[in-house]
Amino acid sequence: MSLRQGSRVARKREEWQEGSIGDLLSVLLCILAMTIVMTTFLNLVQLVNQKTMVGQLARNYVLRMETVGYLKPEDEAALRQELEGIGVSEITLEGTTRAPVTYGAEITLYVAGKIGGEYAFEEKRVSTAKH
Repeated sequence: MSLRQGSRVARKREEWQEGSIGDLLSVLLCILAMTIVMTTFLNLVQLVNQKTMVGQLARNYVLRMETVGYLKPEDEAALRQELEGIGVSEITLEGTTRAPVTYGAEITLYVAGKIGGEYAFEEKRVSTAKH
């Protein structure tokens, strides 16, 4: 290998080494940004999933309430326990029909609380008593 070819190889090697740090840094920043976006997305999906579960529980319990005309104390305790099981805290049922109503009267199930300890929610279901 001649001196001229050797200097050309050394020059290419130096150029490659200088450029690789800049390229590597931009790739690492992109990976970091994508990791942050994916983590945020997964947390939001989890919150939406928990809210959906709360909605399904409310639906199930308002159907129970339709058959008797109010939220029975044992159903209230079971509802609270199920809500706590999916991660709801500071549960309040103020505004819920807790006394028997006549056939065809409006019944209301109102559930409020916090998902994950910081995100407040409200779920209101209204139906008619069909007992």
